[in-house]
Amino acid sequence: MEQKINFQKRLDSLLEEIRESGKTPSLLLHSCCGPCSSYCLEYLQDYFQITVFYYNPNIYPEAEYELRLSEQKKLIDEAYGADVGLLSLPYDHQVFLDAAKGYESEPEGGLRCVKCFELRLNETARIAGEQGFDYFGTTLTVSPHKNAMILNKVGHEAENSNTVSAIWLESDFKKKNGYLRSIELSKQYDLYRQKYCGCEYSIY
Repeated sequence: MEQKINFQKRLDSLLEEIRESGKTPSLLLHSCCGPCSSYCLEYLQDYFQITVFYYNPNIYPEAEYELRLSEQKKLIDEAYGADVGLLSLPYDHQVFLDAAKGYESEPEGGLRCVKCFELRLNETARIAGEQGFDYFGTTLTVSPHKNAMILNKVGHEAENSNTVSAIWLESDFKKKNGYLRSIELSKQYDLYRQKYCGCEYSIY
């Protein structure tokens, strides 16, 4: 039986260490959308210098990708201004289709999703290493539909497979009512909340 890990407890312990150190490490935070990032940014802003990394080639169609990106920008501009950075890459859906090839019929939460996590978190690790970030992480664990054990496993694998100094930030942001808080913040900032995860296979 797979051992349960309390990622929230681990994160709280790390944040306490950071607070006591008096330092503010840099964090490249992969984000799937504005609503999911809302709570994560609120929770982490006092401990890190955060740059949001919007890298989601899984999203389909391109208009949906651009809409979610615009909502991400809106949240950062209205809530944080210059205190939080934003980095995004050009839309390239083919790279996701290549990663998902052979897994198209997998159910939501299955191996296709794992391949998608690997694609996005490996790229986050690469960029974090290239640009000298201290940590990298993702907002994906705030969703009740995303398995924190799997995401943290993929994150650690990305950390270990890239010759970078950036450290994977373990998380389970849905804890402490994180998902509910994200809903409240989405209403506060009038953010668009999508009806499906992102790719064409998740629409139906």
